[in-house]
Amino acid sequence: MPATLYHSAELVRHLPDDGNRYETVHGELLVTPAPRKAHQEVLGDLSFLLQVYLKGASIRGLLCSPADISWGPDTLVQPDLFVADAEEMRGKDWSDIQTLHLVVEILSPASVRADRFTKRRLYQEQRVATYWIVDIDNQQVETWTPAAPFPAIERERLNWRHPAATTDCVIELKELFGL
Repeated sequence: MPATLYHSAELVRHLPDDGNRYETVHGELLVTPAPRKAHQEVLGDLSFLLQVYLKGASIRGLLCSPADISWGPDTLVQPDLFVADAEEMRGKDWSDIQTLHLVVEILSPASVRADRFTKRRLYQEQRVATYWIVDIDNQQVETWTPAAPFPAIERERLNWRHPAATTDCVIELKELFGL
């Protein structure tokens, strides 16, 4: 049985720009091809809805992939969409961003294992307050929190509040999924 190569964040940063997304979690290389059209449509809609909510509360911090979020030498992830801490956003480098209030991953056939297990565990370890796994095919969103042994499954609407906001962001899933 061949030895598995340990992938550091630095090694992953030097992989070719070939249209794939390369990430590493605790040294495990995660490779996903370019996403499907539906993935990009939902990503764009979610980004717009979150941006409207955050701007209404005068909050910055919404970013999308590609990104270099790293919590150590063997970890580098590129969440589809995330809300970083506004204070940390003032820094000039990706390494300045360590606190994520919300992470969104939209499932693709090639990303199911990584998004539901490998990256979910990492986000829980790093105390990401809310992690949404958007399942377009099943028209639902799994909502994870750091201590949750199981996700809350949302089929009607998402409710999320940024820690600096006074109101919730409410996203109707019928609209998001075009139902």
